[in-house]
Amino acid sequence: MALGNHSTVTEFIFLRLSDNPRTEAVLFVLFLGIYLLTVMGNLLLLLLIRTDSHLHTPMYFFLSHLSFLDICYSSVTEPKMLENLLSQGKSISVEGCLAQVFFVFATAGTEGCLLAVMAYDRYAAICHPLLYGQVMGEQLCEGLVWASWGLAFLDALINTLLAWNLDFCEVHIMSHFSCELPSLFPLSCSDVSTNFAVLICSALLHASATLLLIFFSYAHIVSTILSISSTTGRSKAFSTCSSHLTAVGLFYSSAFLRYYMPTSGSTLEFVFSFQYSVVTPLVNPLVYSLKNNEVKAALNRMLQRKCATFQIAKNRQRMIGIQG
Repeated sequence: MALGNHSTVTEFIFLRLSDNPRTEAVLFVLFLGIYLLTVMGNLLLLLLIRTDSHLHTPMYFFLSHLSFLDICYSSVTEPKMLENLLSQGKSISVEGCLAQVFFVFATAGTEGCLLAVMAYDRYAAICHPLLYGQVMGEQLCEGLVWASWGLAFLDALINTLLAWNLDFCEVHIMSHFSCELPSLFPLSCSDVSTNFAVLICSALLHASATLLLIFFSYAHIVSTILSISSTTGRSKAFSTCSSHLTAVGLFYSSAFLRYYMPTSGSTLEFVFSFQYSVVTPLVNPLVYSLKNNEVKAALNRMLQRKCATFQIAKNRQRMIGIQG
């Protein structure tokens, strides 16, 4: 028996990624690998930032939260997708689907806010280097992170509570691999005009506010970089921003198109969702490690410490063996 107003449909059926069981088995191995790499890559970045004192700066404080967020983000959809690849039913309860909608909306919204905060951090570091330590204090950094989480969760709560009042009848096959708010509207036999209007307004406010902050931050950054006379100085200043710009481009290009294009179940819609919910959390730690000299240096220091510790332990065992 369903809860609330969901009296006709109690579960949704996800889109089959393939009608061939062997292909689904291959996809399961592929997506499992992607998920494990995503979790391990972001956990490694978290460990580096926490253990290396050279990375105890506002920039890496925000990056550690981005890594934690990417683990949460990928864990909202990918485990259920992996389960469905191995099952025949490929179903999810209405309540479970709405819970997934909430967490997808909340984590995606938090990531958008956090990317904007990181742009402001780069603006403060490059445009006002002498005041950077005073401007980006510990209290402000923590406040910006909590504000990002709070605003995104409030936004997600409003949209999910409105969706909870929808009736879902007859058609219950979702043309998608996960529960996202735009995918629910075609399945409802209620009037979704209010839900759609709130979704568009909240997405516009959220996206426009964060994108404007990113745009104005980088407009000032580019202006400052161009005023640097030294080629080496310009290159170093730009290198600190390139990783962040790559993350912004990956996230916003796909998420923006996914939420503003009509829901049709097209291949393009699937690709956009797959990119920002699966690919982006995987790529972010690679972008910030491969394109960041400080992170690569921290990784080398950690490996050297591990090798030194292993060598000391080996020498102790050898000495014990000799004494014995």
